Amino acid sequence: MSIKVRYFASLKESLGRAEDDLEFSGPATVKEVWERANAGKPLPDHILAAVNMDYAQLNNAVRDGDEVAFFPPVTGG
Repeated sequence: MSIKVRYFASLKESLGRAEDDLEFSGPATVKEVWERANAGKPLPDHILAAVNMDYAQLNNAVRDGDEVAFFPPVTGG
């Protein structure tokens, strides 16, 4: 199963990359995608996730071909 992972804003800067391409042999959740992409490093506080441009919870399942995005909360003024 192929998953594209994208990082945005300050998260992209702190990780030093904009995206990853991952392969999973079985089912996976959004949280497991983060952990695989970032060598088990804990997800920073207040980071949001989306699957195929829809907000997602960390326990949401991902499927082959999905795009998972991680980004900090956006504030406006």
